[in-house]
Amino acid sequence: MSKHKTHLLLGGNLGDRHDNLAKAKRLIGQRIGTVVKASSLYETQPWGKPDQPDFLNQAVEVATDLTADAVLRSVLAIEQELGRQREDKWNARTIDIDILFYDAKILKTKDLTLPHPHLHERNFALVPMLEIAPNKQHPIFKKTIEELYEASEDDLDVVMLDDETDANRP
Repeated sequence: MSKHKTHLLLGGNLGDRHDNLAKAKRLIGQRIGTVVKASSLYETQPWGKPDQPDFLNQAVEVATDLTADAVLRSVLAIEQELGRQREDKWNARTIDIDILFYDAKILKTKDLTLPHPHLHERNFALVPMLEIAPNKQHPIFKKTIEELYEASEDDLDVVMLDDETDANRP
């Protein structure tokens, strides 16, 4: 059986942001599959609710044997383990893990929409994806990540960190 390719976006703006993303990436590697690629770390302004600390974001590509639903269950468990409190939408959080893509699957259920329904509107997701998968085609819009980024109307800052740790390695 061939592996599935899923792209995840990690983010957080509470606590030790670097450590939270590193722990999330390690747990993803242990529970979901092999982290094949990881973007640099990006500091990003909060989207949707601006009066909170800046986020740290990173995109990862994972080779997995899990189904999309199993990936979702795993990322929710990892978020909870790392202290995620789900209260209001767009609140500050220790960790957030979004499934951006699962292969080229198009899906809409009560719990999961693929590809991520707001990916094309958010530079904090597009910029890290641009680094690791610029030619990945969005299965609904039939545009690459690069084309989606060029068309994006999001004007929030996304700044690559000059991080000398190994946080941006698979």
